[in-house]
Amino acid sequence: MPFGLCNAPATFERLMELGFTGLIGDACLVYLDDIIIVGRTFEEHLQNLERMLMKIQNANLKLSPKKCSLFKRQVSFLGYVVSEEGIRTDPEKIAAVKDWPAPKDKTQVRAFLGLCSYYRRFVKNFVDITKPLHRLTEEKRHFCWDGSCNIAFQELKNRLCKTPILGYPDAGKEFIVDTNASDIGFGGVLSQRNGDQDNASAF
Repeated sequence: MPFGLCNAPATFERLMELGFTGLIGDACLVYLDDIIIVGRTFEEHLQNLERMLMKIQNANLKLSPKKCSLFKRQVSFLGYVVSEEGIRTDPEKIAAVKDWPAPKDKTQVRAFLGLCSYYRRFVKNFVDITKPLHRLTEEKRHFCWDGSCNIAFQELKNRLCKTPILGYPDAGKEFIVDTNASDIGFGGVLSQRNGDQDNASAF
């Protein structure tokens, strides 16, 4: 397929999903030409790697050895750092949030919220925190950056720069769901009990 076609990414993603049917979500994650192979143990990881390589061979696809990293305990993937401990935000990506200047207009507010929304699963009470900023983007509202907007802006930056590691859900354990709602949205925390503390999987 030639580069530059508007439907190329979607077509390529479809090819990858068809080529790795039965592995995606179980042994690997696939996004375009990025593939991450998972395993709870070294043996399981090796088995999943072998299954993946067989699929690649059967689909007549090629790998670039220079771009392959094998048996890593921690990898960066789509703006996240994935490790045996769980998932956290990628510090390199979050640096953009840390250095973001106060928005000067609605377009800049929307851009900031768009970036932050990608990591909302790491921020408890995301909807409540961003309420003043979302109000600023309303079509008929005059742009006025006041104290409440600045507090929300700084709080969101602080939360994103100190995000927790989200644990992997364990299907063998009981799930705890805490929810809340307001006139502008709803939210919740999905967690599981681990000893004497609750480990969050998502906010």
